[in-house]
Amino acid sequence: MNERERIAMLARVLAAPAAGVLLGIGDDAAVLEPSGRLVWTIDEQVEHVHFRRELLGWHDVGWRATMAAASDVSAMGATPWCALCAMVVPDDVDDAALEAIATGQAAAGRELGAPVVGGNLSRGEALSLATTFLGRCSRAIGRAGAHAREGLWLAGPVGLAAAGLRALLQGLDDPRVALAVAAWRTPRAQVAAGGAMRMLATAAVDVSDGVAGDVGHLAEASGLQAVLDEAALCADPDLRAAAEALGVAAIDLVLHGGEDYAIVAASAAPLPGFRRIGELRDGAGVVVRSPAGERSVDPVGFDHFTSRSRRPGASGP
Repeated sequence: MNERERIAMLARVLAAPAAGVLLGIGDDAAVLEPSGRLVWTIDEQVEHVHFRRELLGWHDVGWRATMAAASDVSAMGATPWCALCAMVVPDDVDDAALEAIATGQAAAGRELGAPVVGGNLSRGEALSLATTFLGRCSRAIGRAGAHAREGLWLAGPVGLAAAGLRALLQGLDDPRVALAVAAWRTPRAQVAAGGAMRMLATAAVDVSDGVAGDVGHLAEASGLQAVLDEAALCADPDLRAAAEALGVAAIDLVLHGGEDYAIVAASAAPLPGFRRIGELRDGAGVVVRSPAGERSVDPVGFDHFTSRSRRPGASGP
């Protein structure tokens, strides 16, 4: 298909009604009629940096890109509303692959209740999807604002996506990693939990680059130290089973794995849909508590611009 035909195909696959969207794909720009406060983010998924196509299907590429961007909105207590996506498509991504990517985007949009309403299509050397997401809320929650002695609360799985990626890279065929592989290929933004915490949480952060790094961002922004409970972080039996199959420590997957798209929030009271994983206190940095005592951990997650930046599933220069 030529460019015009590809855009028409994308408009057909992605077309979906959304409240407040007056005009979607097909014009020079979408027309929106907002209500309440808007939360606005952008997230990019780039081949060789965030994924390798041989490890997942084209549908998964579209799904992951949409859910990753929506997670940032949800972590601020907003309800995803609609998205734009700018796609760079290399010559070896054919029409069927492009339609499958769009089908994945549309499926994620239906689950989120937030369709892709426009974007841009361009040719380039590497496949990339830059997804801009808008969310709506009455109160947005940032990373700063937490207080000492408040609890740290987690919504969603952590460490499971990292276990799934390791299993795929190793070619491990073991039923104990099946759920982990699905967690990496088709993650889900914690939309309901994000809405439930809106009136109680004092600070929150999207967990996409490992718990240590992302909770470290929250603690630093709030001028506090995060104390994480190892037993609580590793309580998921599916995580423990996958770690055992891989021969790695579950806590390492949790702290430094990434791509979970969970939420950690600070609150003095329990949060619906969350479980307690620690607390905040005066000080700085991130500490992990276990029966052996407390130990400081490196609060560094995935970083695009350091020597450690490439994700385990990436390849290329």
